[in-house]
Amino acid sequence: MKVSWKPGTMVYPVPAVLVSCGTAQKSNLITVAWTGTVCTSPAMLYISVRPERYSYGLIKETMEFTVNLTTSAMAKATDWCGVRSGRDYDKWAETGLTPEAGESVSCPSVKESPLSIECRVKTIIPLGTHDMIMAEVLNVRADSNYMDEETGAFNMAAAGLMGYCHGGYYALGEKLGHFGFSVKKKK
Repeated sequence: MKVSWKPGTMVYPVPAVLVSCGTAQKSNLITVAWTGTVCTSPAMLYISVRPERYSYGLIKETMEFTVNLTTSAMAKATDWCGVRSGRDYDKWAETGLTPEAGESVSCPSVKESPLSIECRVKTIIPLGTHDMIMAEVLNVRADSNYMDEETGAFNMAAAGLMGYCHGGYYALGEKLGHFGFSVKKKK
């Protein structure tokens, strides 16, 4: 039997990403778990951020940000960036993460991230506690250490990506199948 609860955001697991924003001279990192794909062509994604957050102002000022996927090795830094404010701390220095100049945006990316997605804001939609910031993907930067030499594809599984589930960080685990495996004809 299922129990009914008041309405809530229980869609888990979600990615735990570090969003870098600002400029090379004044940048910040914010941990975001509410993010996802919006459109394939043009490539678009969203992040949801509370307007009172320090990074929100930096994003509105430049209208750019970079989504940096996180790994198990980045768990402590990812959490730290989510509970401390850039108003009070230099998150780069405090976490030991390395800013790397963006190629298509003015904000840095996180060098330790296996995949960084450079974005330009298209629209901001106020929704209540959070604003949804929809952005066009301008460039994707992948760590060459995770490129499959045979296929040229990025090996997400080898990157050790991390997810977030109802207050906890988790290493992504065992592969259960691939797109279409449930209907694939047996030879």
